[in-house]
Amino acid sequence: MSAAESGRQPSPGTFFFDLTRRDLEQDLQPGFRATQLYEAVYKQGIEDPAAVTNLPKSLRTRLESRLDLRLPPLYRSFDAADLTRRHLIRLADGELAEAVYIPDGNRNTFCVSSQIGCALACRFCLTGQLGFRRHLTAGEIVAQVLVARKADIADPGLRDHFNLVLMGMGEPLHNYDNVMKALEILHDPAGLGMSMSRITLSTVGLVPELGRLAGEPLIPNLAVSLTGATEATRDRLMPVNQIYPIRDLVACLQRFPLGPRRRLTLEYVLLHGVTDSADEARALARIARSIPARVNLIPLNESPDLPFRRPPDRAIRGFQEILRERGVPAFIRKSRGDDISAACGQLKKTWAEPEIDLASLGHR
Repeated sequence: MSAAESGRQPSPGTFFFDLTRRDLEQDLQPGFRATQLYEAVYKQGIEDPAAVTNLPKSLRTRLESRLDLRLPPLYRSFDAADLTRRHLIRLADGELAEAVYIPDGNRNTFCVSSQIGCALACRFCLTGQLGFRRHLTAGEIVAQVLVARKADIADPGLRDHFNLVLMGMGEPLHNYDNVMKALEILHDPAGLGMSMSRITLSTVGLVPELGRLAGEPLIPNLAVSLTGATEATRDRLMPVNQIYPIRDLVACLQRFPLGPRRRLTLEYVLLHGVTDSADEARALARIARSIPARVNLIPLNESPDLPFRRPPDRAIRGFQEILRERGVPAFIRKSRGDDISAACGQLKKTWAEPEIDLASLGHR
């Protein structure tokens, strides 16, 4: 499918959201022009260089043919009973990026994707069934935030008060360079100015990339999807464990730098009869205490396409109690948006309507 057929016209210009302010400064002289343009786009929402009136007219004319400031369009949105919203955002090549808006009082959270599909093939995750299609560019990651914010937060006074989680489609550390560039763009004070304390990156635990992340000047909150506290259990559920076993992952996390009052999070999906035993809970407690880390327990969001089931509530609470008895902060994550396939592990090529012709959407 061409870009024109996808709903976003082809442009000879570079996609603006792929550029850091440093990138712009190399082309726009004097450098403060890059700051003016960044502020116009990110703070005022301008999508046409001609409308950036504090730039000289000659520069605006030149930028019109060189930069594409338009955000990708929303293809479709779905509303859940709990007010969660799932967005399908159409990219220039016709692919659909998935982003989720999770409101919680005055605390808004956007969950964005880093890839189309995922190569990690975790057995309990629907996204893993897609396989890997492609990486998202830095600009496509940033654009998800802006499109969702524009759609979901009408009050200008609240538009900059949200948290961001890289927990949508894909493994962020598999797309390392683009994700880190996106974080630089999102953090830029001339743009959204997001503090790293408001951004959480979720990973299955790619050990070499975690080592790289530990040395970065910008480090977001880190959440590691463990889901199996013993080698045998994790081998069964997560193929990545055969490359980076738990013992290597834990040793890496024990060295990971944490700022003041920041704690690493272990995410643990509870699967009935597989990961919810007392032995697994005790093994998880030993791991969490050695890092140290808090634990988010995620009861499985069931699907007919998965061979696992959610444990009974009593088993979930019992698992949590074992952790707490051993001094581990453990929390049960409330499922959000499961009626629109927006909950953890549910993002897939399911568009929440029957019999959609995927070929018509550019999926081949």
